[in-house]
Amino acid sequence: MSPTGPDVQLAGRKTNRLQPPGRRQIGFIGTAVRVVLGSLLLLFGVLGGQVIVIHGQVRVHFELLAFILGVIAFPGLLLGLQWLRVRYAPAELQATGPVATLLNILIFFALVSTPLYAPPLAFLGYAAFVFYGASMLVAALRGYSGCEVLAVSNWILGRDDQVGCLFLGPIDSAERRVREGQLR
Repeated sequence: MSPTGPDVQLAGRKTNRLQPPGRRQIGFIGTAVRVVLGSLLLLFGVLGGQVIVIHGQVRVHFELLAFILGVIAFPGLLLGLQWLRVRYAPAELQATGPVATLLNILIFFALVSTPLYAPPLAFLGYAAFVFYGASMLVAALRGYSGCEVLAVSNWILGRDDQVGCLFLGPIDSAERRVREGQLR
């Protein structure tokens, strides 16, 4: 038990559920990765994956529908689903095992590859890039170490529900181990 409350195991990491408000769960590296990757994903989605250079002139296309879906509809849908789940099952969601992580990854790839298998619905794939990018930026700003999928809805609902995250979870874990080793 730490001075601020009980420690619990969360997605393979030890965390304190009663941390003071505003305390960052991620360090510089986790923040930097989220800012860089989030910015790239957001930009890719907003531009519809297209940057055209003709005779030295750059031309871009703004995907308005993808932007609206990615910053309003997708987060709103997840917020609504998470709110409903909490109404009927208020316990914290801890879907961080291998099956949940694989399912999360499959959903990500199914969404972002939409332009490849359903070109008329390409805007959904670009919206997914916008959503994941914007969510990573929110997670970086808040210092949130959970999967970016729930960054916005957890923030709004004041929760710490978790789903498996293959890419950022190991980065945060490694940075945490280094930081804890330096503190001892």
